[in-house]
Amino acid sequence: MISGGKLSQETRNRILEKGLQVVSRSGLEGLSLGPLAELSGLSKSGLFAHFGSKEEIQISILDHTAEFSKSKVLEPTLKSKEGLPRLRSLVKHWLGWSKKAGLPGGCPIAAGLFELDDSKGPVREKLLSMESEWRALLKKFTKDCVDLGELRSDLDLDQFVWELCGIYLVHHTSFRFLKDPKADRRAEKAFQALLDRSYPIQKQKGKKSNL
Repeated sequence: MISGGKLSQETRNRILEKGLQVVSRSGLEGLSLGPLAELSGLSKSGLFAHFGSKEEIQISILDHTAEFSKSKVLEPTLKSKEGLPRLRSLVKHWLGWSKKAGLPGGCPIAAGLFELDDSKGPVREKLLSMESEWRALLKKFTKDCVDLGELRSDLDLDQFVWELCGIYLVHHTSFRFLKDPKADRRAEKAFQALLDRSYPIQKQKGKKSNL
């Protein structure tokens, strides 16, 4: 077991990977430094020698989560054509991403929104920043659809993103907590209903006339 001294990048990455696994199962508040140090092959003092505090470890794990999820959600999404194909791809990869990525539990960021909703401090501020950046990205992808004429020109982008995030969180709790076997299908249906209400009026009329 390594103790004291400055950790190598390889050791740091190992800590963050193990930390992501733990936080996926137990949440940010459930992160215990002793077990994390042992999983990483370190002493507890060795862990603190590099990170300094539990908050610093939590924030580093959140940064690692963002990079990990980027490779599983955003990077494959950007291979799709700009506009609705890209927005659909994003939602497809986003819903239930933690299971598809092989994590043992749920999304640490989604869990953190509930865990730290009444807390104060740098970890909550980090989560707030990450969630704000994500919603800004969702808004950009949605605006691209508007600019391409695929969604209504008067679409309330903030409302669209608000409802889209709601679909994600309901899917997360239904899939993880309620073990609803229809969670994926219900989320897909809700997203399609959101799109149907957001299409240009001409397209909406065309869909109605074909019913």
